[in-house]
Amino acid sequence: MLSPELGAAMNDQIAAELYSSHLYLAMSAYCESQNLPGFARWFRMQAEEERDHAMRIFRHVVDRGGRVTLGAIEAPPGDFGSALGAFERALAHEREVTTMIDSLYGMAVGQADYASQVFLQWFVEEQVEEEKQATEVVQALTAVGADPASLLMLDRELGARRSEGD
Repeated sequence: MLSPELGAAMNDQIAAELYSSHLYLAMSAYCESQNLPGFARWFRMQAEEERDHAMRIFRHVVDRGGRVTLGAIEAPPGDFGSALGAFERALAHEREVTTMIDSLYGMAVGQADYASQVFLQWFVEEQVEEEKQATEVVQALTAVGADPASLLMLDRELGARRSEGD
């Protein structure tokens, strides 16, 4: 059974993951408007992944006898200034999510909720990967600078991203 405090924090995390999905969809739409379909595809896939994260937590709360409560999701920004701006925002956001996951894990440790600790371990590891991916793209875009040919090559490369099921 989840404690009320951990249950409330898990509900906050569900909302944060759903916001992440909306944010990445907004970034996808922005990249589409900039004629960068590869970046747009990458962000759409990221949006789906974030929704899956929300549903994992949803299931954990339900499985542990908690109650899921869903609230409004804040509208994400619609303009990111550039592909680099979008990925810099994505990296900053992933760092925020990492802080939230670490806090949840710490709460589970403090409450000796071993089932939640085991469950959250996957998210701890996932956040390392999320930050790594975003950092690599930010570094690549920074190196590319204003070179349109290099930007298009990177767009193609990111557009080739495959989901786990591919």
